[in-house]
Amino acid sequence: MDQRILPLILASSWAFLIAMFAVPSIIRVAHLKNILDTPNLRTVHAELTPRLGGLAMFAGFMSALTIFTGLGNGVQQLLASCIILFFIGLKDDLITISALKKFSVQLLATGIVMFMADIRITGFQGIFGIGELPIGLSYGFTFLVIIGITNSINLIDGLDGLAGTLVLIAACTFGLYFYLFGGTAYSNYAAVAFCLIGGVLGFLRYNFHKATIFMGDTGSLLCGFIISVLAIQFIEMRPEPASPAVALGILFVPLFDTLRVSFIRIMKGSSPFIPDKNHVHHRLLAMGFNQITTVLILAMINMLVIAFVVSFGDWGNLEILMVLFAFSVVLSVFLGVYKSHSAQTVSKAKIKA
Repeated sequence: MDQRILPLILASSWAFLIAMFAVPSIIRVAHLKNILDTPNLRTVHAELTPRLGGLAMFAGFMSALTIFTGLGNGVQQLLASCIILFFIGLKDDLITISALKKFSVQLLATGIVMFMADIRITGFQGIFGIGELPIGLSYGFTFLVIIGITNSINLIDGLDGLAGTLVLIAACTFGLYFYLFGGTAYSNYAAVAFCLIGGVLGFLRYNFHKATIFMGDTGSLLCGFIISVLAIQFIEMRPEPASPAVALGILFVPLFDTLRVSFIRIMKGSSPFIPDKNHVHHRLLAMGFNQITTVLILAMINMLVIAFVVSFGDWGNLEILMVLFAFSVVLSVFLGVYKSHSAQTVSKAKIKA
């Protein structure tokens, strides 16, 4: 056995056990203190449910990473940002805060990893003929990437087990790449990924339908931010000739969902930040699929896209991006016009009534 894998297995197992054993206590306290998420017109769940699962993931991830991993190469700054995001997410889960306050804290966390750890996208690697980016554009684009990915995980967290499953798929893929190709410069990011895998797995034990706890903003902001940093370091590591396009493929479903709903809201003349029920999982539910099937469909789509971009990673960035764009258009049309047989039957029954 490769000696490098043992610390990763230990770190992931530690995070898993801490998260799994923490969740029942969090659920009990949440019910005792009435810290519960109330169903509304936008939510899918119908019962009062705690949304403090991010506490367990945070405890597992942070403790495993500090015990089993070196904090060099920007990991120390990543941890500092995670602590800041944890507290703002926790506050939002306890007492709802404004989007502006959350954005301000995300800006601070992003600034820490960009300016103090120099974690940023330095170039487009040939996309549209663009190579290295000027320093100002590099910081600006990195900011958009981190904020975009972080909030895409937050936005798709609307179904039991969905966000956690997509984070798990992305973390496994990035973690494997860092393990195989990280070398001395990026090897500790394999540990970051494996610690996240353990924490998410421990939480998912209680989050699949019917979920007894949600990850809340505490978990979604934490997971989204870590995944965004992993994506940036993956692009900079350049394990594939088309690393930027491969990274987009690894995060296909959450990014596709965010761009799609934002486009629909703008076309309707409303703000892209106003919540609605146009997310991809809402569309699949409207077609007649249940929650478990919907999660499995989206997970399968994401894994198929990952298999494609990994298999054809030696293509050019532009070629892969064009295929992903074409697939996104086809998928959007399908989601917009298709109705399952059961959904059509219900609609016809309503018309007759």
